Amino acid sequence: MNQMSRNISAIFKRELSGYFGSPVAYVFIVIFLLLTGFFTFYIGHFFELGQADLRPFFQWHPWIFLFLIPAVAMRLWAEERRLGTIELILTLPVRMSEVIAGKFLAAWVFIGIALLLTFPLVITVAYLGDPDLGAIFCGYIGSFLMAGAFLSVGLMTSALTRSQVISFIVAVAVCLFFVLAGYAPVNAVISGWAPVWFVNLIAELSFLTHFISIERGVLDFRDVLYYISVIIFMLFANGVILNNRKAS
Repeated sequence: MNQMSRNISAIFKRELSGYFGSPVAYVFIVIFLLLTGFFTFYIGHFFELGQADLRPFFQWHPWIFLFLIPAVAMRLWAEERRLGTIELILTLPVRMSEVIAGKFLAAWVFIGIALLLTFPLVITVAYLGDPDLGAIFCGYIGSFLMAGAFLSVGLMTSALTRSQVISFIVAVAVCLFFVLAGYAPVNAVISGWAPVWFVNLIAELSFLTHFISIERGVLDFRDVLYYISVIIFMLFANGVILNNRKAS
């Protein structure tokens, strides 16, 4: 167990330092902060609502993550395949699960850092009124968990191809399904021809459904379990893809 932890930690540090050793990290963070600010204040009409909460901030996260997180994840394996370094990784005396965990955790922490840099918004609403800090905390937890689910999908699709563009497109397509499955207009269309149980089943598969539940300030164990389950499943699929490549 100690050796496993050391291997994961070494890969984690290598990957995380790789982000901040290139302009990619800073470009992503700047774009993320600009987009969240734009959608919160201009599209979400933060000041016009006259409410001291961060609903206009959190409600756009699924749509921002839909494109930004696949952009982060697309290089994780595709770049290794393009440079030919994946063959070296596959021959290292470490388990594939350790490499996958290290890469995933580094990218997840990187996205978490980007989320933490939005703390001035919390200060702003606290200055303007008396917000429910518990609901804001739940919103950040839900956003972080949802980001992990998006990331796990992107990591899996990155293992499928050496092309970062193809990885990005496939990841966006898969993630779009997970978002739209819980989108009210889509559910309304489905309910026109499908039974209620089927509509509810599709909605329960959605990142959006579980995020909205947490973002309202209710940190339900079932919602947390859903995101953790998606992450584990996608990382397992990632391992299957890479192990098949290793065997061939």
